[in-house]
Parts: sequence; structure tokens; C-alpha cells
Amino acid sequence: MQVNFYASLRLLAGAQTADLPLPSGATVRQLLLRVIERYPRLERELFDERGLLRGAVHVLVNGRDARRLERALDSPLGAGDQVDLFPAVGGG
Repeated sequence: MQVNFYASLRLLAGAQTADLPLPSGATVRQLLLRVIERYPRLERELFDERGLLRGAVHVLVNGRDARRLERALDSPLGAGDQVDLFPAVGGG
């Protein structure tokens, strides 16, 4: 599964993209845990101390916010899905 990192997440990962092996039927949550295994510095950016996805993080699956998918982070991923990880961006 290819994951694309943006802004500060890209800097922390030290990579623009990552190819992460996942079993068939893996979920968005499982993918995020695999991201943390490979890039431990991202854990505090992605999840809070209770293990919940931080509100300021945007996980897009094929351009759709993962939180709005039918099963949210427990939604299964398909082999051709594209996943993008964005930190919150502010400004005016």
C-alpha cells in the first residue's frame, strides 16, 4: 500500500511516500499502525495518549476523509487505494 506524506509529516518521516506491505483486507487503522512501526516519530503526530487519531490529522483514502468512511478507521483498504496523510494546516 502506498502512503503519501505531506508538510510536517513528510519531514518527520523523512520520505514523501512509503510502500507498506499489508495483508488483504487490512484496515485504515492497521495501515496507520504500520506507518508508526516504520516511522516511530509520527506516533505523537498521528495519535493522542489514548490511542485516538488526533483531530488535526487528515487521513484521506482515495481523496475521502477516513473519518467519514462507513466504518471510519476500521474500513478495509483495497489493493489500489491511495492514502494521503496531512497535518492540520492553519493560516489566514
